[in-house]
Amino acid sequence: MTFPLSYFLFFFSLVLGPIISISSTSWFGAWIGLELNALSFIPLITLSMNPYYSESALKYFLIQALGSAMLIMSSFLFTSLLKLASIMLFLALLLKLGSAPFHFWFPQVMEGLGWPQAFLLMTIQKLAPMILLSYLIASSLVIKMTLLAAIISAMVGALGGLNVTYLRKIIAFSSINHMSWMLAALSIGDSFWLFYFLIYSLIVLSVTTTFHSLQTFTLSDLIQSDYSSPYNAALISMNFLSLAGLPPLTGFIPKWFTIQIMVNLNLFIPLFFLLASALITLYFYLRIIVSFLIMYNPSMSFNIKSKSLTISSPTFTMSLTLNFLGLLLPVYFFIV
Repeated sequence: MTFPLSYFLFFFSLVLGPIISISSTSWFGAWIGLELNALSFIPLITLSMNPYYSESALKYFLIQALGSAMLIMSSFLFTSLLKLASIMLFLALLLKLGSAPFHFWFPQVMEGLGWPQAFLLMTIQKLAPMILLSYLIASSLVIKMTLLAAIISAMVGALGGLNVTYLRKIIAFSSINHMSWMLAALSIGDSFWLFYFLIYSLIVLSVTTTFHSLQTFTLSDLIQSDYSSPYNAALISMNFLSLAGLPPLTGFIPKWFTIQIMVNLNLFIPLFFLLASALITLYFYLRIIVSFLIMYNPSMSFNIKSKSLTISSPTFTMSLTLNFLGLLLPVYFFIV
């Protein structure tokens, strides 16, 4: 599904919302930007009269409204109870992000979206709340809460993706897991999480572009898609491995930076949970890839229905080059 020309107005306001939130000098202006961003995203979800799209739009609207109510309530408390107001504001932004322990809505909303909308939800919709969270990193209490949220998100994102066959749900739990790394990098400094967010957005763009072109939403759809070329199998495998952060692929670069900085700051306990969750996510990605490659074997594909090639070669080349960027540029090992 692509966006019609008339929907570019909503896309413009979708991008304008985070800009207003980031450049605002008050929490009221930041709230206006978040509302503009959320209300612009809902028409982009409901492009057609589909009950799944409508259900996801309603869930997204209710959650964002709840987060906005918490944000406004916390602003009332800033005059008298500064610590409580900071905690409530922090929790409201976590709810808008879909980070654990307020992750319950994120996989359900993702399950009813198309791949272009899923890409927007995992990238642009997270930008403004993350930058507003960085404004709160001024006290030791908020830093400890951020690291605690990172630990919970890491374990929820890793364990939630096990035994899941829907690709959008797998990518949703993977996004929650990556959110834990971004929260850990956020507690260290702004430049680290921005770099992680940029690399993550590029990898997610590669994954969602591939799946949107193949029109695959479940593992069975992926198995029954076109396997006539080893190039297709290599691309999808590299997408998953890069998203899991396997070295030396591109997804490992921001994790390597974050690991080194956390070791230098003696943050060993959060780092242990992050690395353990990374191993679990790598396990369920490898499970998908192994079954994918087994079914790709011509001797095993007697019951697979062949399809015509639906992805253009430039799209494949761009995605494959992006995931191999870490292999082509190993100089990052010597930067930090």
